[in-house]
Amino acid sequence: MFKDHPKGLFVAFFANMGERFGFYTMMAILVLFLQARYDLSAEAASGYYSWFYFAIYALALFGGMLADSTSKYKMVILSGIIVMFIGYGVIAIPGMPLHLTLVGLFVIAFGNGLFKGNLQAVVGQLYDDPKYSKLRDTAFMIFYMGINVGAFFAPFVATGVRNWFLKTQGFAHDGSLPAMCHAYLNGRMTDSTSIANLESLAGKVSNLAVSGTDQLKEFAQHYINAFSKGYNYAFGLAAAAMVISLLVYVVFNKHLPAKTKSLAKKTEKATGSQRIANMPGIVIGLVFIAITAALFHFAFHQLSLGLAMGLFIGFVAFIFKTSTKEEMPSVVALVLVFVVVIFFWMSFHQNGLTQTFFARDYTVKEVGPINNIFFNLNSILAFIGCVAGLVLLIIKKKLAHRTIGLAMFVGLGALTYYFVSGYQVMNPISPEIFQSFNPLFIVALTFPVMGIFAWLRNRNIEPSTPRKIGIGMIIAAIGFVIMLVASLELVAPKLIASENLTEWGRVSPAWLISSYLILTIAELFLSPMGLSFVSKVSPLRFQGLMQGGWLLATATGNKLLFIGGFFWDKIELWQIWGIFIICCLLSATFIFSVMNRLERTTKA
Repeated sequence: MFKDHPKGLFVAFFANMGERFGFYTMMAILVLFLQARYDLSAEAASGYYSWFYFAIYALALFGGMLADSTSKYKMVILSGIIVMFIGYGVIAIPGMPLHLTLVGLFVIAFGNGLFKGNLQAVVGQLYDDPKYSKLRDTAFMIFYMGINVGAFFAPFVATGVRNWFLKTQGFAHDGSLPAMCHAYLNGRMTDSTSIANLESLAGKVSNLAVSGTDQLKEFAQHYINAFSKGYNYAFGLAAAAMVISLLVYVVFNKHLPAKTKSLAKKTEKATGSQRIANMPGIVIGLVFIAITAALFHFAFHQLSLGLAMGLFIGFVAFIFKTSTKEEMPSVVALVLVFVVVIFFWMSFHQNGLTQTFFARDYTVKEVGPINNIFFNLNSILAFIGCVAGLVLLIIKKKLAHRTIGLAMFVGLGALTYYFVSGYQVMNPISPEIFQSFNPLFIVALTFPVMGIFAWLRNRNIEPSTPRKIGIGMIIAAIGFVIMLVASLELVAPKLIASENLTEWGRVSPAWLISSYLILTIAELFLSPMGLSFVSKVSPLRFQGLMQGGWLLATATGNKLLFIGGFFWDKIELWQIWGIFIICCLLSATFIFSVMNRLERTTKA
């Protein structure tokens, strides 16, 4: 996989994989933790979630500026890892009030801002060497796969830790119970039918007869505490992952490039010539931030969204004012792509928000033995190995490779059967596990997609990087069409709350998994290609800053995540997915309308 690539890619791959494991361990459960621990509505939890996701990427702008101004990319990256470890330690402490949990999340976001964009910039610097330049797109796909290897295991680990702690307290997992317990404790559950259903569920998860006001109150409080503490301990595991990432980085970072002295001098000279122009750029940016914030506040009562959009517009104003005439074509092309990125991530990152709500509230709670293969870590790893063996057996020509493939196929296939034969007729599943399918599909599909691109490249018909991004937006729209179709006959979330429903229609997990599959293909067309495009097109003195700009656009899209949560209990379920379909299609139309300009820039 790393053949013909510089050693630094290996270091970046594993340092990033450890950090991403910790990050996605937290993200798999964050919105569920906020609701279970603090009794937040979907809208309120979505607000905090979107603010956190916004801060993670927006602060990368600061990290990029810091690294560009000092040329100490590797030191800034190291600082980010340490800061993130501190943040995870804060949110891992059980019983923290909401405001301190939010402080911990901000610390994580700040550390991520120092780490993420600059590591991407350093990977790009590895391929500024003409010897490696043709491998840039492939390198970013490999780097991106490292992100998702860690992300695949994270939901299983988070769920396992939470379920382990629940078991130590004498409980089993039921994702719908924390909300019901809060409703009972806060006096929102008053009708006898709902209380009887709560007593029934309490008996199922504790194997005890729970009845009467006192017993039910005691159970509800104990279950909420155990549920949220299990998540706290999972956050602690994320902190441990940061230690591993730190060790990999400290020991092997010598293989990563330091910004060259000649480039640093060139940057310093250019910066000096632009100092007079910088101040008007900053002033214009601040004016745009203020105007946009005011407009959004008065029009939609969303001052926070206005600040996010204003920050992005302010960044664009600043970079336009600061850029030289020679740099301007590249800067314009990058900004056009950033606009598309906003709407992609606004839609895609619903996987941790409204699609997680869908997994919890609208997907069946139990599956049969065959489907349970994909919701148990042991069986899914055995199944993946079995499929990998079959692929080796079919595509490899050497006898040794085919023999290994046959052994894997037979041996791991038998192990998969062993696991399946031990499953119950119906097996409980956790909503967090659905978030493992996206990284699983990333890892599984990265090499086939790379192979397709290589096949097209050898025939001189490979789509340009901007064209791949446009195609990715169309594919993303198809992913949300699947969600729309799955939701047509389902009860609206607003009715669940208003009518105190304790059970309602649920659908097969295949709908959500299929949507993740299509969205993953879209992600492979867009995200690693976007990273490659930014590293390729960015002016030399703005390498870290423009990676920060990419992440700022991602941040702005993440701030728009709240739209899903805002409408969750206000409109029909299928209408929510329709919003994202329209956004993806409009974005695709926009990028194809400026395709000639973008393609000219990549060829310059």
